[in-house]
Amino acid sequence: MTVAASGPVFSLREIPFSYHGSWFGFSPVVAEKTYAEDVHLVSHQTGMHPILRLIPDAEAAITATPHQLTWNDGDGRIDLAYESVDTVRVRGRGLGLRLVAADPVLTPFSGPYFYQDPVDGSSVFTVYQTGRRYRITLLSGQAEQLGAQALRTAERGVVLSGAWEIAIEEYETARAPYASTDPFEQVVKAARAEFDAFAAAVAPWRSDRTPAAELAAYVLWSATVRPAGFVTRPAVLMSKHWMNKVWSWDHCFNAIAVADGLPGLAWDQYRLPFDHQDAAGALPDSVTHSEILYNFVKPPIHGWALRHLPPLPEPVDTYRLLERWTTFWLTARRAPGHELPHYQHGNDSGWDNATTFDTERVVETADLAAFLVLQMRELARLATDPGAAARWTEQADRMRDALLAELWDGERFVARSAHSARTWPSSSLLDLMPIVLGDELPEPVRAALAAGIERHLTAFGPATELPASEHYQDDGYWRGPIWAPSTVLIEDGLRRAGYTDLADEISARFRKLCEKSGFAENFDARTGEGLRDRAYTWTASAYLILAAAHERRSST
Repeated sequence: MTVAASGPVFSLREIPFSYHGSWFGFSPVVAEKTYAEDVHLVSHQTGMHPILRLIPDAEAAITATPHQLTWNDGDGRIDLAYESVDTVRVRGRGLGLRLVAADPVLTPFSGPYFYQDPVDGSSVFTVYQTGRRYRITLLSGQAEQLGAQALRTAERGVVLSGAWEIAIEEYETARAPYASTDPFEQVVKAARAEFDAFAAAVAPWRSDRTPAAELAAYVLWSATVRPAGFVTRPAVLMSKHWMNKVWSWDHCFNAIAVADGLPGLAWDQYRLPFDHQDAAGALPDSVTHSEILYNFVKPPIHGWALRHLPPLPEPVDTYRLLERWTTFWLTARRAPGHELPHYQHGNDSGWDNATTFDTERVVETADLAAFLVLQMRELARLATDPGAAARWTEQADRMRDALLAELWDGERFVARSAHSARTWPSSSLLDLMPIVLGDELPEPVRAALAAGIERHLTAFGPATELPASEHYQDDGYWRGPIWAPSTVLIEDGLRRAGYTDLADEISARFRKLCEKSGFAENFDARTGEGLRDRAYTWTASAYLILAAAHERRSST
């Protein structure tokens, strides 16, 4: 990562070039772990779909900043900038461009159809995969069309050479001919001002001591989409790569990261999954443009998250929604006669393949009980009825006591089958997550959990599987790599448990990891290498959360 006066410069192979509110971006990443040679316009409506290839007519170096994307071959250049959420401007000076359909095959049910619009002479793709149109309007210079009205397999697109400028739009069925009087330089200036305002709001404390803060802000800003489809509010997707959804615990970290500077956006993040709460009170597993999944849920960290958010704009409504979500766990997820709730699969916990679930999958775990204790404490705080507050306090006390009596074996927390009394330990960091209860835990339990967390600590942060374990895998998802959410939750719990030195060390190591390796979905715990999706918003949010807190502590 390089920081320049014009803002952070980043690699398109790691972070897509996009714009706050837009459903498309520009990237060579065209599918999960799939990298094309050329930059593509990639849309995230109805999925992840590469739409157009941008092919300069000479090999050119690419430079990406938050406000402009540039190809430069030394003799000529192409510049691209967003004019609005659905429109980009592109210009070339001495460097030509082939702008062609990513998919050359048109069938009755898939692919691109390409034609010249007789109304304004623009070149239009209508693409089955997204159900949207992509219009190219020539603003200056000359353009040659390829494959207009062609059927079946053909190259379709526009060839630009010399000095030229175009606008590209994504829209539904029809709109007025493109018209803009703003020169390209003004478009770039306006885009830069939009990002600068966002960065100033979410990271006003940034300085040379926090060198990744501005890029973290860009990852959040550029991954935000406007309401569309099932996305009912402005939403920070987990990524504008293939992880282009909102999962029902990821959103909490993004809400916290923007809360101080943009409380409205924070509440939109927090509330979005609740817009799809089902009749049982459960939140969906995930929400994206054209899909809501309910086959799994995610852990109830929402009470914990509320502690880190600004005052509620709708306290009564939020209480009701959180109450329904909590009641779901207390009814649908407690076996008869059991005090402790259970997960039905590792996916419910968010730690999909953690070794805690190796023995069985339908399991009562200590992390789940701890999260619900915090959530019931929050309901007691929010309740306007003293009787309801007392009931939630009593239920929280009872679950905390059951957690300690039934899953603490004197040295560690164990998991228990929801079908039997069988218990087992594991070498997963998940078993240490009850540290989120902080000073609610007896001191010997806190001390044992802190010691266990230290054993998981590598040079870069807490590994999700004990590095000495036979089950540890460098790229094992939740069986080794370092993840942002576990790091933030543990750091916060340790701090509230009185282990501030260890919390400080974890914060420092994770922040340095992000400054070294960016904002990947997770990281190799031994080397610090970024793994999987490389532009993950909850990782950027975790950096902003930890960096902001560190800066506050340093200034007092």
